[in-house]
Amino acid sequence: MQDRFLEPINTLTDPLAQALIPLLTDDFSGYITAQQLQQLIDVTQLNEEELLLQLLPIAAALSKPTISGFYVGAIAKGASGDIYMGANIELQGKALFHSVHAEQSAISHAWLKGEKYITDIIVNASPCGHCRQFMNELVKGQDITIHLPKQNPQSLTHYLPYAFGPNDLNIKRPLLSDQHTPHSLDTDDPAVQSALAHTNKSYAPYTHNHAAVILETIDGKQYTSRYAENAAFNPSMLPMQMALSAMVRHGQDFADITRAVLVESSKGKVSLIGATTDALNAVSQVELEHILATPA
Repeated sequence: MQDRFLEPINTLTDPLAQALIPLLTDDFSGYITAQQLQQLIDVTQLNEEELLLQLLPIAAALSKPTISGFYVGAIAKGASGDIYMGANIELQGKALFHSVHAEQSAISHAWLKGEKYITDIIVNASPCGHCRQFMNELVKGQDITIHLPKQNPQSLTHYLPYAFGPNDLNIKRPLLSDQHTPHSLDTDDPAVQSALAHTNKSYAPYTHNHAAVILETIDGKQYTSRYAENAAFNPSMLPMQMALSAMVRHGQDFADITRAVLVESSKGKVSLIGATTDALNAVSQVELEHILATPA
């Protein structure tokens, strides 16, 4: 079991702790399949909501709150029945907009795994306005049920009444729906090709600056992510932050980064290079490779 789970596992009931320990291998990054979730329910005799609320300390252990010291864990349950953990991360010495909120981390985790929509969000503190707006961008976002400790479950409409979202801007394919905006690059570099594939799947209906980041590490692993925009603009999630969040969930040290690539559209209304470079410089000495892709 990973060291970061040693303390939170002791906060769980003994049946849950014993059933969960075999899942907390060195490869565990907060993903539990629907079948594994049902097995935990069967062993513990907890209902699903009780179980997921009890798992929040495990999700919070994925946090890296270098500025606030405040650990937030979130769990997104997908329509598939699978669950995706996420946690907040903060970049030491950098502006707060570089932070990743726990709900964003969990949702991006689900998106990168191919989940089509989120049915429930479980979190250990009431979602801030930023996260409520981020959830509102999702497919069926207003229908998401939010679960908090010692509170009755409520839909997002309870937390975000009179919401402004993609429908107000005539966006018919919101975040988590299949996206394909083809771009081309003349390259035989496998890492860049992977980043290009994620660029094509990115969600950028407001700036059309489709973009993705790939981070390679010293052990040969790759963390690829994509841009996720928001109707309120500021809650947009940059691909570098998404990739760094994935690294933290996997327990990978930022010092292990050996290569960082940003691929973005040559026709976007904005560029992510400044913010992406700033975030990378907070955690690594590696120089960012910036590549422009041409819309097909």
